[in-house]
Amino acid sequence: MQKVVISATRRTVTGKKVGVLRREGKLPGVIYGHHVEPISILMDSREATHILSTITGSSLVTIDVEGKEYPTLVREKQRDYVKNALIHIDFLAVSLTEKIRAAVGTELTGLAPAIKDFNANIVHNLNVLEVECFPQDLPEQFVIDVSSLASIGDAIYVRDVVAPDKVEILTPGDEIVAVATATKEEAVVEEAVEAAAAEPEVIERGKKEEEGEEAAA
Repeated sequence: MQKVVISATRRTVTGKKVGVLRREGKLPGVIYGHHVEPISILMDSREATHILSTITGSSLVTIDVEGKEYPTLVREKQRDYVKNALIHIDFLAVSLTEKIRAAVGTELTGLAPAIKDFNANIVHNLNVLEVECFPQDLPEQFVIDVSSLASIGDAIYVRDVVAPDKVEILTPGDEIVAVATATKEEAVVEEAVEAAAAEPEVIERGKKEEEGEEAAA
């Protein structure tokens, strides 16, 4: 992936005064983490918002603070939901020579035959997988093809997910990422059919027990 860089300057203003900077089109943030003293920063709000909207939580972001670069991961986005605008970003500084553990999102793609043939629902059971690798090797996401889900009950497990060579998936392999399940209506009908099929057997058993009691009398 192309190197993602956000330019920033050091910020000395804190507290309520930061609101003035936001009105001037600035987005405050902080860098903290690996061998780095916390650095309060200011970014151009429009530029940073655009860049951050194009990446995932596992994307490596380089923050250029007045000429010095810090490789980071986005750790928290604070948002004003009324104005639908970012108001603060926390960046976690990382070392490119040390492995880290991170959560990488999963995205389902493709068409499951179970939907067409059995009117199934595809349940996305795991939205993220935990991985370990160097920061620069973090995948943006795992794209998982569900076209192997042919029948109700078919599932894709973590062990079925193919990771890049330099990435180790830590999430247990027997956990389900996606599964084809019956719709609610079909489940109700199936239960009714099973109950109806079991009822004659109960009646028949009761009849035989009565006959046995009459013979004994």
